[in-house]
Amino acid sequence: MRFIWVGVIYLFGSVQAALACQLALVLAVDISGSVDKHEYRIQMDGLAAGLRDGIVVDALLEQEAMVTLIQWTGSSRQRQTIPWTAIRAAEDVARLADRIAADERVWRNYSTAVGEALIAAEQALKSVPHCARKVIDVSGDGISNEGAAPDSRRAALTALGVTVNALAIETDEDDLTGWFYENLIHGEGAFVMTADSFEDYPAQIKRKLQRETTRQLSRND
Repeated sequence: MRFIWVGVIYLFGSVQAALACQLALVLAVDISGSVDKHEYRIQMDGLAAGLRDGIVVDALLEQEAMVTLIQWTGSSRQRQTIPWTAIRAAEDVARLADRIAADERVWRNYSTAVGEALIAAEQALKSVPHCARKVIDVSGDGISNEGAAPDSRRAALTALGVTVNALAIETDEDDLTGWFYENLIHGEGAFVMTADSFEDYPAQIKRKLQRETTRQLSRND
């Protein structure tokens, strides 16, 4: 009988731990042909630094978050290069940041399929249905030019309860910020932030992570 109770307690504890997740965060990083080797490194190092920010670390810990990273480019070229990572201690965030900084680029010289990146993120989020809030963090430097249109995913995103936020890396006259606002972001409280260049990316991704990981107490923000 003692062993039965031990098993029940263990199972209950495991279920409670699973149910505790308040945030599932997909970091979707643009590695399309317009992103050169130096710019790729700026993104990965900047993202890693943003995760190490004290405000972000505290928010991830408070919400017992699950975090994963997807590299995306043209159609059929999206890969979850860092699997779901459970954040239970500051050391978990530090290890995740180190893995992101060391993550090797998967593809080069392909198109920009933003809608396909969303589809890949949706599939990844189906692995963490227990998380209360699901967020896709998309960063990129160009409008979609291949594959499914991003706004065609709105019904699927709504069904999954997903919010999509975006960081537009402005590199030309296309007004990517406006395009992301009209075509990409989705869900209550969704937002776009702008990096004026790749050099501005590290500062802006930190601000973005602070905003989307911190629990929002007011709907008027």
